[in-house]
Amino acid sequence: MTDLTLLLDRRSLRAKRHTVPLQRRLYELLRLAVLDGRLPAGSALPASRVLAHDLGVARNSVIHAYEQLAAEGYVQASRQGTVVAALRDRRAVASGHAVSGVSSAAAATPLPALSNRVQAFNRRRTVEQDLLPFMPGIPALDEFPMRTWRRLLNAAWREQSPSLLSYRPAMGELELRQAIATYVRAARGVVCTVDQVIVTDGTQDSLSLCAVALADVGQRAWIEHPGYGGARVACQAAGLKVVPVPMDEQGLAPSPMLWRRQPPRLIYTTPSHQYPLGSVMPLARRLALIEQAQAAGAWILEDDYDSEFRHDGPPLAAMQGLVPQAPVVYLGTFSKSMFPALRLGFMVVPANVSDRLQGALGDLVRRGLTAEQTALAAFINEGHFTKHLRKMRPLYAQRQTALREALSRHWPWPGEVLGGACGLHLVLTLPPHIHDVDAAEAAMKKGLSPRPLSAYGMGGLPHNGLVLGYANTPAEQMDARVRQLVRAITAGLAR
Repeated sequence: MTDLTLLLDRRSLRAKRHTVPLQRRLYELLRLAVLDGRLPAGSALPASRVLAHDLGVARNSVIHAYEQLAAEGYVQASRQGTVVAALRDRRAVASGHAVSGVSSAAAATPLPALSNRVQAFNRRRTVEQDLLPFMPGIPALDEFPMRTWRRLLNAAWREQSPSLLSYRPAMGELELRQAIATYVRAARGVVCTVDQVIVTDGTQDSLSLCAVALADVGQRAWIEHPGYGGARVACQAAGLKVVPVPMDEQGLAPSPMLWRRQPPRLIYTTPSHQYPLGSVMPLARRLALIEQAQAAGAWILEDDYDSEFRHDGPPLAAMQGLVPQAPVVYLGTFSKSMFPALRLGFMVVPANVSDRLQGALGDLVRRGLTAEQTALAAFINEGHFTKHLRKMRPLYAQRQTALREALSRHWPWPGEVLGGACGLHLVLTLPPHIHDVDAAEAAMKKGLSPRPLSAYGMGGLPHNGLVLGYANTPAEQMDARVRQLVRAITAGLAR
């Protein structure tokens, strides 16, 4: 009979400071002793009454631990009583439930490697870094009407019945889809009915769904170069061959040779405000791209991520509504117009594929966020969304102007400011002797978070600059922030 008092620390086991129940701690200690070999196969455990007396604990605690071990196959009943079972793999396991003071006696076998696709992804920015000045893509969070949103969200929760706590329609809540359809028809020139609108968990979710639903593994996906890294990630994760397409002053610029040699299945583009360079695709090129995509049998993914914030005139109409039955999937998001944590976006798909996609979505997603969708529908229908956009357009224009003026006063190196027709950021090119990755790292150490322009590329022609978000920085702070950025880069160059 094994003397378990030699293996178990009675003081640790009975200590009152533990929040884990005693019977659970006893089970964990015995389980680990079996796994790491301190209790070999065939070892007979003391009777529950005996062990309870020796440890000074209640017998029910021992019985519970023995029963749990037996249920999981660590011990079994025999003529000798309760004995340790013969396990095929007796490796010590590093358990998240391990009891304090218990250590593994053997090293764990290495786990299998991650997939090659996932190992290529490496986003390590923290939530705190995302909130620092000059971080692109973050709206003016302190200007959002929290009181209105909280009221609508509370009202949505009050109206929830227990049945609404289950999985929700894969296309999204009908009320929100109708509100989105009404808005994009009026504001963006999108031609659609409610049946074509699909609510998603944001643009990244929309891209992942498109990559799976509209292309097969191994087919080509064209993405802008430089461009939004999330598009590359979604396509690569779906097993597509990503082809970087160069940009010019009018946006996506594929050559005739590229069309012939590497015809795409998907074409990702941001025509109303190219991300990150800020160019706007003119009408002639939009129509030509649609015509060429039709000839190639390709889908265009039109990401209209921040076109509401146009600073030199009304927003341009979306590509989606230019040609009847265009092979365009229109992607929208509320992360830039409202706030990123909302995690709600949408797609508008052609009418002749919405029915087929609806069946696929039932297998691909499990939709939820019922209260949030209901509140957002009310936010749009009651006019709060339009009111918020009207308020933010001049605010962002003011902050962009403040950034441009501060750069003109304090920036000591040659460079060009790109973009600015709309959106939440500018691009500042850097001279060759200042590498944008080094500049961004130096800025981060000083509490600023611009992004290196080279991080948006995929090889080919190098891009050297800083992507400067201005939306979440008040205009009155911009001068000081630019001087802080100059000092950070200057100090980095001196090292």
